[in-house]
Amino acid sequence: MNSFLSIKDVNNLPALVNDALEIKKNPHAYSDLGRNKSVCLIFLNPSLRTRLSSQKAAFNLGMNAAVLDVGSQGWKLEFADGVVMDSDKAEHIKEAAAVIGSYFDVVAIRAFAKLEDREEDYSEQIIQSFKKYCPAPVVNMESGTGHPLQALADLMTIEEHKTVEKPKVVLTWAPHPRPLPQAVANSFSEWMQAADFDLTITHPNGYELADEFVGNAKVEYDQRKAFKDAEFVYAKNWSSYSDYGKVLSTDRSWMVTAEKMALTNNGKFMHCLPVRRNVIVEDAVIDSENSLVIPEATNRIFSMQAVLKQLLEHLK
Repeated sequence: MNSFLSIKDVNNLPALVNDALEIKKNPHAYSDLGRNKSVCLIFLNPSLRTRLSSQKAAFNLGMNAAVLDVGSQGWKLEFADGVVMDSDKAEHIKEAAAVIGSYFDVVAIRAFAKLEDREEDYSEQIIQSFKKYCPAPVVNMESGTGHPLQALADLMTIEEHKTVEKPKVVLTWAPHPRPLPQAVANSFSEWMQAADFDLTITHPNGYELADEFVGNAKVEYDQRKAFKDAEFVYAKNWSSYSDYGKVLSTDRSWMVTAEKMALTNNGKFMHCLPVRRNVIVEDAVIDSENSLVIPEATNRIFSMQAVLKQLLEHLK
């Protein structure tokens, strides 16, 4: 693995998942691998789990970790080519990425979709610019279109709790007061299909994901029908892809409730967090014994650690 931007960078998905699960059993087994190595974690957007889990993963591998909040701690970055830099952006990505990559062995980036221009967000200008100009391997900690570290943690969690080889997994849209990116939903769909799970995506009209991420998943507009006999229910809000970045519905009837979960096959509830309680999911579900949100969040450490391990092994 040279970099980790999406599932396309994974040569052997079962091996990566197994590696992450084995690392979880003994988090310090490879603490010598990262000795005298360092990672720079660059955040263009807020974070709790991604920031802390990535730092913890680096420490478990014996790496040093530096965190840079662009904007509050660093110069604002310009990504366009040929631009006259007479605005508030003081540094171009060409120099910034080259310098950061010369300081660190691995560079990880978190940059949300702006939800203003679909073409710009889906071109992945920020993450692709870092990959182009940074001499070190680059890790995607969430970009305009994907969140592969979260999807890897989700896949780990399902592998730990599934009772059949090919479980029925449901990705359900749920209401939210703000427009949110499609990144988590996109990656979840990709990774569940790559694992050959039985994936159903359910959402109101107008919330269809991009075809490239829907793939061969079933799309069901009746949420209760989708929940029928599901082993895992993954709730997530996303804004419209077709009417890009818009909130088309705040219909509270799409909230995940105990009554809907009763339609499942003793289904486990999942969410990437942070979650709006009693908007996305009611307390009775997220606080139930079938809620996996905390184990899922814990697995974020080991999804990042497995990726860093493979990158460090490639560097040796």
